[in-house]
Amino acid sequence: QVQLVESGGGLVRAGGSLRLSCAASGRTFSSYVLGWFRQAPGKEREFVAAITTSTTYADSVRGRFTISRDNAKHIVYLQMNSLKPEDTAHYYCAAADRWYLTRSMTNYKYWGQGTQVTVSS
Repeated sequence: QVQLVESGGGLVRAGGSLRLSCAASGRTFSSYVLGWFRQAPGKEREFVAAITTSTTYADSVRGRFTISRDNAKHIVYLQMNSLKPEDTAHYYCAAADRWYLTRSMTNYKYWGQGTQVTVSS
């Protein structure tokens, strides 16, 4: 069982930065794929980034967002730079018990409650 708690969301102007954190419980943290997803009002939840020992990103955030993990602290981060109004969404951290990097939501068994990111123009 894994419990995930996100933090770090807020209101920022376009061009600004935020760092999201996701603290995880569970002794097997290092074996999980960790991902970030987001959902804007009226839209479906979408993949943002995921990490094992490698990383993968959605095209819309590649080059602006960086996902990282600290296995000793059981935390996964999402550094978001050059934020745009279209990045406004509720951001969710998720964990998948897979050995391969995956973007598919159906592979992620554990989800946090999310944190709101709002980017003003």
